[in-house]
Amino acid sequence: MTPDTVSWLVLVVKLPSGPTIPSRHRVAVWRELRRIGALALSQGTWAVPDVPGFAAGVTRVVELVDRGEGEIVTLSANGRDDTDSSRLEAMFNAERAEEWGEFLADCGKFDTEIDKEIAKNKLTMAELEEEEHSLERLRRWHRDLKARDLFGADGAVRADRQLEHCTERLAEYTERVFAALHQL
Repeated sequence: MTPDTVSWLVLVVKLPSGPTIPSRHRVAVWRELRRIGALALSQGTWAVPDVPGFAAGVTRVVELVDRGEGEIVTLSANGRDDTDSSRLEAMFNAERAEEWGEFLADCGKFDTEIDKEIAKNKLTMAELEEEEHSLERLRRWHRDLKARDLFGADGAVRADRQLEHCTERLAEYTERVFAALHQL
């Protein structure tokens, strides 16, 4: 997708705050905005590509703001020129690249954990189930990142390969556990 083909939704959010007002609504809105991959432009101002993949998340944000008795204005926007559009895309991609970096780091931790369990000869069903849960968490995270990585940020291709590697490592570990439990 090129910058001139993408429109953006700009969300201007205002929620009540103060010492007597619980922060749970502000936190819920912030978490949902982060979960959908919204780009923070300034305090209370966020942007997301105006594409179907973000629509449900935007709807949830609006509902959360309403529940918190706040105000939200949702604007359709395009960059004034190619420079603005490119800058917005670059900012969005920078956040996705950071997320891919975190994902890759967790893949590395998964790999290290498998190495550690093999080195300790910890070949049990309980440990295998724990590693299966870890891989499933990586798969869900990867799927979520892929869904919001509209422009193909740096790290996406490497993350695909790393997830494949983690899957292969779990398969190898599973074989070892099976062999140990069945004394093959």
